[in-house]
Amino acid sequence: MDLLTELGKRRALCIVRADHLPDPVGLTRALVDAGLPLVEYALMTPESLRVIEQASTVDGAIVGAGTVLTPELARDAVNAGAQYLLAPGLRPRVAEEAARLGVPFVPGALTPTEVADAMESGATAVKVFPAARMGPAYFSDLLGPYPKAPLVASGGVSAKNAADYLEAGALAVTAGSAVVGRGQLRPAEVGERAAEFVAAVNRGAEA
Repeated sequence: MDLLTELGKRRALCIVRADHLPDPVGLTRALVDAGLPLVEYALMTPESLRVIEQASTVDGAIVGAGTVLTPELARDAVNAGAQYLLAPGLRPRVAEEAARLGVPFVPGALTPTEVADAMESGATAVKVFPAARMGPAYFSDLLGPYPKAPLVASGGVSAKNAADYLEAGALAVTAGSAVVGRGQLRPAEVGERAAEFVAAVNRGAEA
């Protein structure tokens, strides 16, 4: 699985952060059917590895692990079925472990220096967080000195503004709380919001 290619093709990644997921298979199936096959499950609780293991059985799903803060968590996540790893910030030891494991790694960054450090560490892509605090124009600014940086807009992205980030040069955007909240995650409702988000992303990709 080439994550960079998939991000460029799908233009969206869904981030799921929840303390308890009673039906990870149903939720993942709903996201895949809505056109969001790239799904990151954050390592929030001890049961998160079980969630990744179950979600990875869904046909068509490309499941990753988020909030990977240590090399040990990286190994556990990959063993559970994660195909790629993400972190909220720069995690050099996790980057090294991801390289050793042969899986893509997407660290979080905000400043130009952090983006450069992430790229130099071998990051597959860079998750710019919190995107909404900076606005779409910030991505155009970052791409000035780093024209080839694969930037993923994360934090505060919704169906209303997803296209703006893509038009500003972001490789992809993340669907977070606007699609998958942390309350009752009913697959049917999540699927409806996911489809709306995908439609907005497609409009931005075509612009």
